[in-house]
Amino acid sequence: MADLNGALQRFAGKLALENILSAALTLLICLVAVRLLLKLARRLLGRTKLEERIRRYILMGLKLLLYTLTVVFTAGSLGVNMTSLVALLSVGSLGVTLAAEDVLGNVAGGLVILSSHPFAIGDFIESGGVSGTVEEISLNHTKLITPDGLTALLPNKELAASQVTNYTVLGRRRIVWKMTAAYGAPTETVKAACLRAVEATEHILPDPAPAVYLTAFGESGVDFTVYCWASAADFWTTQFALAENLRAEFGRAGIEIPYNKLDVHILENPK
Repeated sequence: MADLNGALQRFAGKLALENILSAALTLLICLVAVRLLLKLARRLLGRTKLEERIRRYILMGLKLLLYTLTVVFTAGSLGVNMTSLVALLSVGSLGVTLAAEDVLGNVAGGLVILSSHPFAIGDFIESGGVSGTVEEISLNHTKLITPDGLTALLPNKELAASQVTNYTVLGRRRIVWKMTAAYGAPTETVKAACLRAVEATEHILPDPAPAVYLTAFGESGVDFTVYCWASAADFWTTQFALAENLRAEFGRAGIEIPYNKLDVHILENPK
């Protein structure tokens, strides 16, 4: 009986040693394979037109997957029940997915934005009623600097699924400015004054050519709309300068800018 127990213990020890050696060999092979696969993936991604950040995120995800497989294979070589281990990993990954649903949605949205390029850093965009200059695009959110100097963080999940207006992607923006002239002012006189104001304003692009149109008849006057273009970088300063020049030209041309008036009649001894 003692001889049998000793034989069983020696067999168990031999089996444990074989498992350890097998696991060590499996681990070594897996680490070498991971290194080669990551090197190959890095080379293949380098040949694509994907941005550096997207390539880096893909490599991080691939590295996590390969190391997870390495742990599974190594544990299997040690005699661990693979069915239980895979089930445990599945339950754990499901719990993490449910807990981080919004985060994963933002990550997916960030990958969509980085791959589709609807805007880039430095562009002036508007989405969901928020407008500003793009300062940072991360996997989780996009940071905007609003015109009044505030920082707005837009979740990528909502940003990728909503309408985005990019004002600077073409490199130029159209200025639309409405002026109202009194009914007594001739149409050609008003148009000429508007065009002189455009010529006096710096940074207005000659192409497309500026234009002035009579667009509406209001209660107090006639509405004229000035259309012209400026570079995206000079848009705001050009628009404000044009407004000042329009007011000055209307004054020099003697064109009245009407305003709403209220006539008050005072009745004496009303009956």
